Amino acid sequence: MHAPRAAAAGRTASPTTARLINDRLALQLLQSEGSLTAGQLKSLTGLSRPTVADLVERLQAAGLIAVVGESGAQRRGPNARLYGIVADRAHLVGLDLRTHSITVAVADLLGRVRTEHTVAIGPDSAADAAVATALAAVDKALATAGAHTPHTIAVGAPGLVDPATGRLAGTDWTSSWHVGLVGALRARTGVAVLLENEVNLAAIAEQRDGAARDRDTFVLLWLGHGTGAAVVLDGTLRRGASGGTGEIGFLPVPGTGALPSASGCDGGFHSLAGSAAICALAAEHGVSSEDAAGPAGEAKEPSSEAAVGSADGVKEPSFENAAGPDGPDGPDGANGSSSGAQGTDGPPAEALVRAAVAAGDAGAAFLDALAARIALGVAAVCAVLDPGCVVLGGEVGRGGGAELADRVTGHLARLSPLRTDVRAGAVGGRAVLLGAVLAARDAAQNDLFGAAGPEATAPRP
Repeated sequence: MHAPRAAAAGRTASPTTARLINDRLALQLLQSEGSLTAGQLKSLTGLSRPTVADLVERLQAAGLIAVVGESGAQRRGPNARLYGIVADRAHLVGLDLRTHSITVAVADLLGRVRTEHTVAIGPDSAADAAVATALAAVDKALATAGAHTPHTIAVGAPGLVDPATGRLAGTDWTSSWHVGLVGALRARTGVAVLLENEVNLAAIAEQRDGAARDRDTFVLLWLGHGTGAAVVLDGTLRRGASGGTGEIGFLPVPGTGALPSASGCDGGFHSLAGSAAICALAAEHGVSSEDAAGPAGEAKEPSSEAAVGSADGVKEPSFENAAGPDGPDGPDGANGSSSGAQGTDGPPAEALVRAAVAAGDAGAAFLDALAARIALGVAAVCAVLDPGCVVLGGEVGRGGGAELADRVTGHLARLSPLRTDVRAGAVGGRAVLLGAVLAARDAAQNDLFGAAGPEATAPRP
């Protein structure tokens, strides 16, 4: 257990604000440490016994905590009562929108996924029909989880999300049914619907549960059908004036023979590191998908969607099946269920990169050439941001693993004087979905636990 942050000298708070701060601090401890007795809360918060008794009573009355057991050798009496957060106090929905599929996760207030459900959207489906199919998928997932109206919905979608309006911008890059679905969810449920670029959500997942857990500043470079990046500086996700931070597919780089334009990223970094470009590079080096089963005993991870690309390269990764790379369990081991579009291929480049890694020396030349290309984009990012850490995400980044990341590190060291730790992504294809769940959890807890964090001021006795 960890003691709370020390009090800030000289700060004062009204009684109402002090109660809010104390309550939130107790709730955050219950979330991070698990169930606690009142005595343990007193020790961890530094609050007086009467103050802890009052906050426990308030939180119980609000339905946020409950007695979940007893502690101690004798296990009886008020002092032995263990308190825990009532996880079913609110249900959350995370959505991962693809061009031709949708994956829905329903989680509790602690972010534990109760169920997942994936459905395909036909390529010839009209926008209204696609929206109806997606809404039905949300309804089915909620029913499976035993939930009704969710508290918060978080949606990950490809394309630009305007930071000022929270709506999809650049509709030329966006599926019309994505726009329609977000509007339908807001109108139908009447609850908060958070919309975020998918790669940004993947970065949240990597920071909380993946390769960047020890980093407040890093860049996630997504390598899938297209390319994209998410930028986290000093613990804060940076979106840019128009939501376009990280549209690295448009980055002019040497070796493409052309330049990108306002209407498309052909000629930019996308033309070096997008799936189609990687497939062409593999062909040049004699790497075949026939050997793409991966290392001995390791089957290729399926994707939730057939090979769906983004013609303009705007951040549009494709993801693994709803059950995820680790089986049918959710982020915290909660059992999930999935159905629909499973077992189809992700970006073709994923299988080729896995095959090259499995081939050892035979795949080394291809991996080295690919790493040299990726390093061009990474070097440009580092020259501007100096993040100190770059995570290679997406199917290709994860498929290449440490083998690809180490090679990128070597090439980067020859291009830039800035020391940069290049790591393989750890969360995998479910990163967007898990990021959506985390974003929904944060929003719901801010609402239910109170907006002021424990760092806003000191706990008050």
